Amino acid sequence: MQTLDPMHIIGPELHREAECEAVLRTLPKWFGIEPALLMYARDSGLMPTFATVETGGAIVAFLTLQKHFPNAWEVHCIAVRADARSKGLGSRLLAHAEAWLAAQEVKFLQVKTVASTSASAAYAQTREFYARRGFTPLEVFPTLWDAHNPALQSIKVLNVV
Repeated sequence: MQTLDPMHIIGPELHREAECEAVLRTLPKWFGIEPALLMYARDSGLMPTFATVETGGAIVAFLTLQKHFPNAWEVHCIAVRADARSKGLGSRLLAHAEAWLAAQEVKFLQVKTVASTSASAAYAQTREFYARRGFTPLEVFPTLWDAHNPALQSIKVLNVV
């Protein structure tokens, strides 16, 4: 049996929805809406998904991508298990996904998260995460999800290989 580096990334075909759901359940401040949590877990088996695995192969973090157009994709979901946050796993997954997309000549990567008009401290961290990685806020959609979750769309231009 192969021993995996704790930072080993697998994907983009990942059919481990139960493990992704388990990661999401450690993050109730971000994934506290049950139907959305179940959708993200399900989508991890349907959409291109990358995951970091620890020794033994258990998923610690994952990132799911959604294709809108050949040149424009979206970070559909990114989650790092609560006990593994702030160790660079989200950054590493995002960089890996960006390189994978750029190799396919994808030019634009977008992400939607809760806008700053929400008082959520958790989502303030999320917005800062994306800002530090080069995403630029583009537009707020006050009712895309619902009035309590105004959506901020941010975008990043990828360096096509």
